Amino acid sequence: MSQAQTGSMAGLKPQEVAFWLGKAVEWGQTESPDTQRDTCLHLGPLRAFLQLLLTDIHMRSSTTETMRTIPFVGQFLGRLCWNPYVTADAESRSLLLQSLWSLYSEEPLNAVERKANQWIRNVLCQLATEEEDSATHMLVKHMGLPPKEYNVKVLRKMVWLLVEKVGESCSSLADPNQRCSCDSVLAASVACVPLVTCPETAPLIGALLQRPVTCDKAALSQDFLDAVSSAYSRKCVSLEAQAVVSLWCHNLASLEGAVMSLLDSVLSNPASIPHNLESTITHSLLPKACSQHGSIFLIVNDIFRSMLVQVEGNQTLLSLIHTFTICFLRELAALQPQECVSLKAFFPHTPQSLLAPLLTHPSEMAQEAWPEHLAWITASLQRLTEEEEEEEGNRGQCGVFEAWFLLVQCADWLEVASQLLVSARPQDCGPLLWLLTFYHHPTNRGHHRTQQLVAAREVWDHLRSLFLLSAPPLPADRLQSLAELMSAVPQQPSLDSLLVVSLLGNFAVFSHNPLSGAREIVRMVVQRSGLVREAVCVLDMVELRLNRERASSSLTDRVTLRTRALRGTLTHMAQHDTHTHGTT
Repeated sequence: MSQAQTGSMAGLKPQEVAFWLGKAVEWGQTESPDTQRDTCLHLGPLRAFLQLLLTDIHMRSSTTETMRTIPFVGQFLGRLCWNPYVTADAESRSLLLQSLWSLYSEEPLNAVERKANQWIRNVLCQLATEEEDSATHMLVKHMGLPPKEYNVKVLRKMVWLLVEKVGESCSSLADPNQRCSCDSVLAASVACVPLVTCPETAPLIGALLQRPVTCDKAALSQDFLDAVSSAYSRKCVSLEAQAVVSLWCHNLASLEGAVMSLLDSVLSNPASIPHNLESTITHSLLPKACSQHGSIFLIVNDIFRSMLVQVEGNQTLLSLIHTFTICFLRELAALQPQECVSLKAFFPHTPQSLLAPLLTHPSEMAQEAWPEHLAWITASLQRLTEEEEEEEGNRGQCGVFEAWFLLVQCADWLEVASQLLVSARPQDCGPLLWLLTFYHHPTNRGHHRTQQLVAAREVWDHLRSLFLLSAPPLPADRLQSLAELMSAVPQQPSLDSLLVVSLLGNFAVFSHNPLSGAREIVRMVVQRSGLVREAVCVLDMVELRLNRERASSSLTDRVTLRTRALRGTLTHMAQHDTHTHGTT
């Protein structure tokens, strides 16, 4: 063989190259017993030659240089990859795969490298997914090994080798003239594309997604990221939690798809709120991802903001955002101190004076401090709204919206305000009612806000009279007024019916009115308004909040007893209404 044919090879002798190229051609021409025997006899020396060839490839700066200096390499590797007696040997197969990965170009610069990449992809797919009638399968059957078991073992071996290769540190940091080992990262991700749904490739997918990006050559194939994202969204691949988080860091579309999937699953089934909501959100892994990466949290919050604008006043969405924040803060608290960043980084647009007071959970302070804490929060929000009305500028509106958005995220304080209103004195209820009104009507301004505050005070007066002052029989006029306040009046800025239901539920649970009386009030008011599901949701949220806060056992037991009894009344009403409508 001439020098032109064998090329200039530092560690390979021309006579040796000619011998092995001749063997590869000879073994591929016939499948006689003599050929099979000869192949098996030469496997040891072949492995030694392949190791020398791999070392020589690593010395080249590019695939173009390799093809110029070792022109036989493509033909030689191709013939061996299609020889079942060579690929059945684990060590030979490993060396062949490593040689192919080393020839893959991260960014092909010419037609030669593009053609080489396409050829390498085809060979890798063939090695991992051979047809049942291939020569390899015929050999495997002859050896008594089931073809499926052989394929799985081969795939696992490939995955193991790739995981090892991907785990290597960046070699360009040590020697800039040496071909960077990060080139194998892109090659491995490309080879993985047709195999992402195979359970055996999960370790490789995880290793690729979680590999630190040490240089610009460590980028993953976009086809790989799209394939993994699609397979994960269709539940066709099982990934560890950290691999999923890493996928979202690499692929924005995958993250957005996960958030929209969570929104769809919750908003399409509001009846499950709030009992299964926390479990659904935690299972999505989004709170964990948000706690580890502030950028993910900002993106998720932007999607939530957009949804709030599109479906204004949707209680299910408000509950989702509130519960999501609870799960996020729990994941954040579980991080090691060195992994944590400032809360300001997660809430850059929020008025900073409100950040710590609202993010402080009610359970983190004494109950005696709640009224003063809520009064301070209300006063701060009132100042913001007044500044907005004075400035008439976008900056003020943005500040108020962000403050309201944080209030939605920290809605435990709204539930505390509703609870405190049950026992509040007439002179103390103003700030608490203003806070509830602002939460349910954040966009109202001027006289509209004043009118709704007057309506909220009227609701509170009715409820206080019914639960704390009235003796049987119940005053029909106050019951009727409450039901009417739950219904919209087209010509007036009506009070949100959910605000009324929230106050009604809290009075029924926390007042010392006998349970029988509370059940009758709730039954009569809710029956006239038709807001049965909303009332049940309020009761569930009260019970969940007390469980989260680990309130005193006596209070929890009493609340649990009353909420279950009230929920039973409402459930019976709903079933009765369904039966009535079904028979008419």
